[in-house]
Amino acid sequence: MAQPAVIEVRRSDRRRRMVSARREGDTVIVFIPGWMSDSEERRWVDEMVRRLERSEARRRSPARKGDAELRRRSMELSRRYLDGRAEPHTVRWVPPMRTRWASCTPADATIRISERLRDVPSWVVDYVLIHELAHLLEPGHDTRFWAWVHRYPRAERAMGYLEGLSAAAGLGMLGIDGEEPDAEPEAATG
Repeated sequence: MAQPAVIEVRRSDRRRRMVSARREGDTVIVFIPGWMSDSEERRWVDEMVRRLERSEARRRSPARKGDAELRRRSMELSRRYLDGRAEPHTVRWVPPMRTRWASCTPADATIRISERLRDVPSWVVDYVLIHELAHLLEPGHDTRFWAWVHRYPRAERAMGYLEGLSAAAGLGMLGIDGEEPDAEPEAATG
């Protein structure tokens, strides 16, 4: 695995045994007890960076392997949340879109997911897939559409994540399909 750009070690005499690590941007901060030798420090830093990278990789989408895995995941989500009724013909990663995270063409059952989403948590990609799969059942953004989408338990959380991601990146993106994020009908929130 590639090493992070910066590793910062913080020693503490109050810390007795526990070693921990967290990422802050491109920096991995490793917290170690003050009594550790330099060789123990190197060993623990390497170990904690490996653990952190493994943990981050588990949180990422399983769909990163390619289009076939993305389609497999969409079929699994359709079975689980949409009674297996949404059956896309193709689901694929596409170069970053300017105003959308993803799109769906119900006429030929194709779903396209922006590569901007390759590094978001898997539950966010799952939401985007559910959103697009729901368009295969209901083309618009009416109450019936949102009822399908809200079968996914993390829908609200994922919408907030995407809004925050858009704001932080200065993308000015709207919702998944370019709709206003708050355009959702009140009746669909239950």
